Parts: sequence; structure tokens; C-alpha cells
Amino acid sequence: MPKVAGIDSTIPAPPHTTAPLPGAPPTAASTGRDRPSDPDSRAAPDRADGPTVPAPGLLIQDRLAAWVSDLTTLHELTERLIRTASLDRALRELLTAGAALVGARRGMAVLEPADGLGPATTIGLGLAHADLGTIETLPRHVTSYGRLLEGLEGIPGRGGLEGPGGAEGPGGPRGPRRPVPDPIAVPDVRTEEGLDPRRREVAARLGYAASYAVPLATEEAGRLGAAVWLYDEPAEPTERQRHLIGLYARFATEHLARLLQVERARADVTTVAEELLPRRLPRVPGVRLAARHRTGPRGGGDWYDALPLPEGALGLAVGSVTGSGPSALAAMGRLRASLRAYAVMEGEDPVAVLSDLELLMRVTEPARAATALFAYAEPARRRLVLAGAGHAPPLIIGDHRTAFVETSLSAPLGMLSCWEAPSVELSPAPGETVLLYTDGLLRRTGDAMDRAFARLHAAAASVPRADRADPDAVLDHVLRTLLPDGPDDAHAAGSGGPDDEDVVLLAARFD
Repeated sequence: MPKVAGIDSTIPAPPHTTAPLPGAPPTAASTGRDRPSDPDSRAAPDRADGPTVPAPGLLIQDRLAAWVSDLTTLHELTERLIRTASLDRALRELLTAGAALVGARRGMAVLEPADGLGPATTIGLGLAHADLGTIETLPRHVTSYGRLLEGLEGIPGRGGLEGPGGAEGPGGPRGPRRPVPDPIAVPDVRTEEGLDPRRREVAARLGYAASYAVPLATEEAGRLGAAVWLYDEPAEPTERQRHLIGLYARFATEHLARLLQVERARADVTTVAEELLPRRLPRVPGVRLAARHRTGPRGGGDWYDALPLPEGALGLAVGSVTGSGPSALAAMGRLRASLRAYAVMEGEDPVAVLSDLELLMRVTEPARAATALFAYAEPARRRLVLAGAGHAPPLIIGDHRTAFVETSLSAPLGMLSCWEAPSVELSPAPGETVLLYTDGLLRRTGDAMDRAFARLHAAAASVPRADRADPDAVLDHVLRTLLPDGPDDAHAAGSGGPDDEDVVLLAARFD
């Protein structure tokens, strides 16, 4: 019957009953006989009517199903890889996914960029640190990963991948091609011809019988490293497994190249930030100092300072500049240098120091705001006079008390037309430590500010008595307790969350 209102009244035949192609032998499906339930019996000969062959539609369906399964597997594995935000985690995910693709249980990944700028590292899967050391005792040229790393450059024609230039030669529209070598398979370490005896000895010691190594390199990214998977029994990947691991390794290399650029940028930011801060803390009789500084992935403006002043006095300061990146680092450097100058001139009056800093910011940094805390300390008298501009209050840690210093509420620098707040004087007892810190320490916890303050107080109160005499031990204990994953955890680094915050702590223990 013809279509009515866009509805086709005919019912199409299901795919498994589609008529065979012209000239194809008849099958059980085309003759109306029931097909056996066992898939393997589709190609079995028909004892009554002679041999039968599977319908072309069935072959196409099986192949399409295999392709869909492979694409689904690659999609899931690449989705898991793309969620990694550090080189270490990406390499571990690469080893785990590759082991599943090639059917191995152990492996190792070597990151060694060809430009020599680093970072260089080796990660193992199912291999202890001593096992990796045993493998690395072998000369590079006798190992599969060593041959890949040494053979990626200067060996044209050996690559298993077409360069982007195609038939236009090495020049191509996208620049010179970087040859990528083929993977190296050792199906049986014991019987492989030309294998170095030292490698057989290491394989016997570690208990693996075969290996499969792939380069972590592409024509665009160049050489980044190599990955090797180890089999417990003689084996090698099938052609399908080789194809899948090749596609996955190429994608992983591009992801590693992006993470490598981010890692190097973070290292540069950290270096600049560290150079803008004191390289060493001063030694002043009557007080012991310690500091910790962790720069966020984007580079923040948190800073600290400890400056010897005349007559045995000491200036202590912490602060934070709004924003992130190189501009915030530059503003932080200018602000810290200015505060040092004001501290030398009128450090006995912390309010005057911060007032001068406020006036300077209005003139030179009109679009920025900053929090700061400056303390004028006289260690011989165990006396501190401090003033804060929108900054978190210091914390006193001792054998008999752990308490926040009550400071007056004040606005950050650059927020009001004129800043002024009263100073606070305190006298630490012998053996007590005054802890200065920035808001980044509290934000790294991911909690609301009131709960973050409570957690900081609990962490400081739980410092063991044996560690309270050492300000470095006090800071380490506070960091471990407050941030159990570490202040450098990169799980969500770069996402604009709490892990992007700088962390600054400055401790002064009075004798």
C-alpha cells in the first residue's frame, strides 16, 4: 500500500533476513530454514544441501560491531586520560590503559623530551622502584625503550607513520617531518635472535618473558618518551591490538605534550616567584624563623618577608596581591620592595608603614588591592607591635595556649580613599611561636572561612610537644594536618578552584 500521511505501511525485513547479493550461494536464512543459535555454526557445512557460507550482511554486521566496540573502548580510555591534569597521573593512566589494550600486566613509561629541557621521569606499573632500577642498569642501546629514544631522530624512512607533509617530501606545508619509529616487539626473550645476554638475565630476574614497546612521539610533538609493557609468558599483541595501542599512544603523546607545556610554564612561574622572595631568612638573636611558600599553577601574589632592623629589631610581613599570573607577581615584587623601604624608615610604627604603602598603591597600582600584615618585633624583649590591612590574624602556638591574636577589623589596601587602623601589641611567652599566613592557606582547604579557621586552630594545637621547639617542624605539621593531600596537589590545578591559591606561612619562635 502507498504511504499515508508520511507513514510507510510496509514492514522492512530485519537485517538478518536480507536477501543475499546476486551470485551468492543460498544460505539458511535465504531458504527459510532456521539458523543454529551457535554463532560458530553459521559457517558449518549443511549435511543435507551441501556447504553454506555466512551471508554478506552478517559479515558486515560483525565487522561493524567490532569497529564500534573498538571505538567505544578508545573513547572511554581517552576520556579518562584527558581528565588527568599532571604528567605523573597521565603517564600512570597511559600505562594502565595500554596494559588493557595489549593484554599485559606490567609496564614502564619513560618521559624524556628530545629538546632536553625536561622534566625527565620513569613511571612503573606493577614494578617496584628496585625493579625499575634493575632495568635502568642495562645499557640504553640494548633495551627496547632505549632503542626507540635513540632512534627517533636522524633515521629517515624507519617511521611507521606518514609525516604530515605527505607526498610533498620532508618540507611539506607544516614544516619538516620528524620520523617516528615502529614499535618493537620481543615475543620471547629467551629465543629472540640478537638479544643482548644482559637483557635476558634481567628478564629472568624480574620474571617477564616478552615485551612490547611503543614510542611516545608524533610528527608534530616530536619525541617525548617511550612506553614498554611486559608479558609474564611468551606473547605479542595481535594486529588489532597493535592498531588500537598505536592510536591510543598517538593521542596520549599529544596530551602529554600539552601537559609538558603547562608543567614548564608552572616551573617558570615558580622560579620567578621564588626569586622575588627572600632566599634566606635572617638570623637575629632571641628568635628563630621558618617559612613555607607554595606558588599556585597560575602564579599568585602572596609573599612574605623578614627584615633585620636597627638595634636588634626585626620586621615580619606577609601579604597578598589580587590577581594571578606575571602581572600579579610583578606587583607583588614592587609592593614587597616598597614595604622594606618603609620598614627601615619607620618600622617602629606599623600603622605608618601600611599607611605609606596605601598611598603608594593609590598612585602606582590604582587597579589593584592587597592585604598585608606588618609586625615590628623586639626579640630581646619578646615584644611585637603589629598592624593588619584586611589580613588574617596571626596565631600564637605554645605549650599553654593556642590562640588567634585579636586584631582590629580593617579594609585591604587600595579599597578605601584613606586607610588607617590601630596597631596591636603582644608579648609571646618563652618558647611560643607566632604564625603568620595568607588567606591562600585557608582557601586551599575548600571549606568556608569559619570552618577553615577552626581547622587551622586544631592543626596548630595538635603540634607535638617535641616539635614545638622547631619552627620548621611546626610549619610542616600544620601543612600536613590542614592539607593532607599536600599544597602542591594538582588534581584540580588550573581550574580556578582552591588548588590555584598560593600558600605562605611565616613562623617566629621566641626564646
